[in-house]
Amino acid sequence: MKKVILLFLITLLVCFASSLTLVSCKSTYLDSKKSPALLDIAKENDSNAFVNLRNYSNDFVFDMKYATADNFLKEKVYPCDECFLRVKTVKALLEANKSFLTKGYRIKLYDCYRPKAIQKKMWKIVPDANFVANPKKGSIHNRGGAVDISLVDSLGAEVNMGTKFDFFGEEASHNYQNLSEEILANRKFLKEIMLQHNFKSFDSEWWHYNLNGSNKDEVSNQKWHCAD
Repeated sequence: MKKVILLFLITLLVCFASSLTLVSCKSTYLDSKKSPALLDIAKENDSNAFVNLRNYSNDFVFDMKYATADNFLKEKVYPCDECFLRVKTVKALLEANKSFLTKGYRIKLYDCYRPKAIQKKMWKIVPDANFVANPKKGSIHNRGGAVDISLVDSLGAEVNMGTKFDFFGEEASHNYQNLSEEILANRKFLKEIMLQHNFKSFDSEWWHYNLNGSNKDEVSNQKWHCAD
């Protein structure tokens, strides 16, 4: 009995400490089942709930790099290629994609919400804050408010952004200007539309966008089961 009480008290202390740093103690799993028909994001009342983007639109291209070994870690760290985000992030992303669609483009996604456990795994592989956010602090990806994206045209060809996703040289920065006019125009196009829809850019990574205010949300460790 004493051991049970002790474990309970430890759990309470961990959750209390987590609340001071905006870390969620939730251990529930997210529902990765696909809806047979598209759902209406406007009917989702909890703006902070996590939902699967695939259930709300067929107009995105998914290339979830961390569900493969085709990334700078050279390892697969996600069990499968799901794209969960908070409802408010999905709402803004859907509107941004509508704007791109009217111009003959659509958003291609490389990364979405990232559970804290995955962040820890990435940190263990590359424990360098220049490349991976320290899980003690967490990132906007861990809060469900960040997306790593590019664009594809009407034929499905990826737009030239000058570097690959997760290239960490200076050439990936929005401030780097020693690029062709085409590449600079492509980055500007992506950035302008995203900023118009309540996102902000990340200076050193042309692909990374955060929903405004998402830094105030909790770091989450909710995971998902992969569909059979």
